[in-house]
Amino acid sequence: MRRIPLGSTDLTITDYCLGTMTWGNQTPEADAHRQMDMALAAGITIVDTAEMYPVNPVRAETVGVTEEILGTWNAKNPGRRGDYVLATKITGKNAAFVRQGQDITGATFAEALDASLKRLRTDHVEIYQLHWPNRGSYHFRQNWGYDPSRQDRAATLAHMVEVLEAAEAARKAGKIGHFALSNESAWGTAQWLRLSEEHGLPRVQSIQNEYSLLCRHYDTDLAELAVNEKVTLLAYSPLGAGLLTGKYQGGDIPPGSRRAGTENLGGRITDRVFPAVDAYLGIAERHGLDIVHMALAFTVQRPFPVSTIFGATTPAQLERILAGLDTRLGPDVLADIEAAHKAMPLPF
Repeated sequence: MRRIPLGSTDLTITDYCLGTMTWGNQTPEADAHRQMDMALAAGITIVDTAEMYPVNPVRAETVGVTEEILGTWNAKNPGRRGDYVLATKITGKNAAFVRQGQDITGATFAEALDASLKRLRTDHVEIYQLHWPNRGSYHFRQNWGYDPSRQDRAATLAHMVEVLEAAEAARKAGKIGHFALSNESAWGTAQWLRLSEEHGLPRVQSIQNEYSLLCRHYDTDLAELAVNEKVTLLAYSPLGAGLLTGKYQGGDIPPGSRRAGTENLGGRITDRVFPAVDAYLGIAERHGLDIVHMALAFTVQRPFPVSTIFGATTPAQLERILAGLDTRLGPDVLADIEAAHKAMPLPF
C-alpha cells in the first residue's frame, strides 16, 4: 500500500480504505470489530461509514447501527482513535426514514453530524461527506435517463454556500477536519470548489463515487478535475457489488451474499454484465492473478488520486482482500484490461 495526500491537505491516507456498510446487517458486531483489528494491523489508516448504514437492504430500524458498532469499537479501544482517519456521511433526499427525507441544509448538517458523533463515540471525524446532492445524481444507474434540465441553478448555489457555512462552523468547533462529497458530478464539484474559494469556506477534499472495472464514469471529466484541483476519489464498489469475484456467474446467488438480499444489485444485473465479468476473470487467470486482487489493484493505479474502499461481509473475505493490497499490475495486464473495457464499456 501507498500513503497519499487527502486532497490538498497535509493529511495522508492509505490508498485502500475499510468500508463498513454491511456491519449490523450481514456482518455481526463481533466480526465487525475483528475487521477493524485486522485492517489496522494490515496498515489501513482510513475507515468509511455513513449514518444510513447498514445497507442490503436499508431499513428504518437499522439506520445508524453501523456507526454504533464502530462506536463500540472506539469505546473498547480508547487509545486507538488516533490510529485511523474516520469518514462518515449525512443522508439527504431519497431516504424517507432519515429526517423524513429532508434535503441537506445547514441545520440538518449540524444535526446529523452531532448524532453521528454520538453514535461513533468520538468528538470529531476527519472527513464529513454529503451522501448525495440535493438536486439529484446520475449515479446508481440513473445515468440512463439523467435529465438536469429541471435543476434550479440559483437555489443549488445558495444551498452550497449554506452547507459550506455549516461545515466551517463544524470545523471551527473541532467536530470535522475536512469537507467532502459523494455521488457528485464534475459540474457540482467545480461549483463547490469555486464557492469555497470565493467565500473563504472549507474546500472539497474528496469525492466518494462508484468506480471499478465495470463502472468507469469517473475516467474523463471528473478525473481531469481531480488531478487539477487536488480532489481525492474514495472509490466505492470496486468489486462491482461482488460481481467481479465471479461468484454470481451462471446465475448463482450464494446464501448470505449481497445478491441474496438485493437480487438486481442496485441495477447492476444486466445481460451485458456477465460477459464483461467473464472477460476480466479470463484476464486474471491468464496472468496468474486473483481476480479480487486484480480488480482492486486496477483502481489504485489510475492516473488520478484515489483511495479505494473495500468491504467484506466476513473476516475470511477480508483476509483474502488484505493479502493482495500490495499487488501491482504490469503493462501487459493493463493493456488487456483496456481492450476488454473498449469492447464492453458500461455493462450496467
